[in-house]
Amino acid sequence: MTQKKAPRSIVGIAGIVAAATLISKVFGLVRQLVIAAAFGLGPAADAFNYAYTIPGFLLILLGGINGPFYTAIVSVLSKQEDEEAAPLVETITTLVAGVLVIVAILLVIFAPQLIDLFAPGLRIPEKEIVRAIAIQQLRIMSPMAVLAGLIGIGFGVLNAANQFWLPSISPLFSSISVVVGVGILFLQVGNKISTPEYVIQGGIVLAISTVAGATLQWIVQVIAQIKTGISRLRLRFDFNQPGVQDVMKIILPATFSSGMLQINLYTDLFFASLIPVTGVAAGLANAGLLVQTPLGIISNVILVPLLPIFSRLTDPQDWQELKLRIRQGLLLSAFTMLPLGALMVALSVPIVRVVYERGAFGGKDSALVSSLLVVNGIGMFVYLGRDVLVRVFYALGDGQTPFRISMINIGLNALFDYIFVNAFGAPGLVMATVGVSCSSIFMLLFILNRKLNGLPIMEWSLPILGLAGASVLAGGASFATLQLCQQFFGTNGLLILLLQLVISSLVGLCLFAAIAAMMKLPEVNTFVTKMPQRFMK
Repeated sequence: MTQKKAPRSIVGIAGIVAAATLISKVFGLVRQLVIAAAFGLGPAADAFNYAYTIPGFLLILLGGINGPFYTAIVSVLSKQEDEEAAPLVETITTLVAGVLVIVAILLVIFAPQLIDLFAPGLRIPEKEIVRAIAIQQLRIMSPMAVLAGLIGIGFGVLNAANQFWLPSISPLFSSISVVVGVGILFLQVGNKISTPEYVIQGGIVLAISTVAGATLQWIVQVIAQIKTGISRLRLRFDFNQPGVQDVMKIILPATFSSGMLQINLYTDLFFASLIPVTGVAAGLANAGLLVQTPLGIISNVILVPLLPIFSRLTDPQDWQELKLRIRQGLLLSAFTMLPLGALMVALSVPIVRVVYERGAFGGKDSALVSSLLVVNGIGMFVYLGRDVLVRVFYALGDGQTPFRISMINIGLNALFDYIFVNAFGAPGLVMATVGVSCSSIFMLLFILNRKLNGLPIMEWSLPILGLAGASVLAGGASFATLQLCQQFFGTNGLLILLLQLVISSLVGLCLFAAIAAMMKLPEVNTFVTKMPQRFMK
């Protein structure tokens, strides 16, 4: 299919994806700010994070721009002729939608049992209201099971058609819908929005506006797909065509693999519900968003253009080039994630206070979220590095290996949760996630080393360790600068906190940039040089 299209450069694609994803992520952050200001870490927000676990998992797993549906569609369509694309996409859409309609019906029927399964701690009297709201929200959001699969297919189709802007920016429609929904409720009830009198109504509004946003995101994609001529909104049942089988060979193991990873999230929520504090699930979401916002932007910048390249380098005679591209992905992950993670650790308290502390979100909430942010910051590089390696396996047509590793990590995550939660409380949940991600990287590298007849792992490790050391120094410099600023300006007032945060961050980033420049890494130098040029065009 793509043979008839002029290919874009990796930097060109990265620039488009970065700009669109940045806009989308900013709106996502605004959405979370609105929810936090309206509900704090109270019952409505806490319930939403339990209820959203399944539909949100499906939206990320199936509908994500780096999810298995996207990966499978891009991998197969990249090798198809134009005339073969439309029947293939329409058949896959029919098959996927049919299966997911059944899933949505099951979510409605078994909502109480699912909430009790994933969050047994909500059955205690103190959290009964959280449980009741979560069940209601899950039933309302059940259609997102179908929408998730359709959105994921749409991402893959549009990217295979050389369209990267709309898929990357479309999630902002979901964020806008939630902001509008909560805003309308606030106009109706004012500051009473977080009071017990309106907590159930607030939970319903969150669920309805979330479904409305996902629906709008899908509609926009459908219009774009029709314009490309690749597919139309119609049913097709030609399940025996070879392309469908090729897609399913990737989708099924990749979905199970990614799904096994999401079981780790269920495990986290299981233990979170047992912590005798309301708001742990909401706190995990708020801390996670602060990490996922830059991580999501940068992961799209790196992974979206690399996946088609990985797919074109699967022949053994191209493996040397493939290894260079793997190194490129890992080094760019380290260059971007390590310094950001260091800043998250060093500046966690002012970051959380500046972003969230207003309205119903108070100092106690900030303390919980900042403790979770510290651990998340430590894991930023391993989160992205793992995704780079997994995409290599998918490009090689091997979805089984990531799946098997994910199965092993389910047990590890449950064990780590049990150990770390007992020792460290809520931050132990994030520690377990970081530990599992580290184990994944080691196992993926070990197997990939054998599959590709050897990888220069030690050679790759040296620059990554150098960047890690530079990040530690940058984090230390940022923290010291913050302490100095606090002595002169104090710690109260949004503008004062924001100024301290900006100064401390700049000091750390400048130090990291200086050290990274001295390392003279060609992948980093190319990325830094060409990205600004792309944005200036």
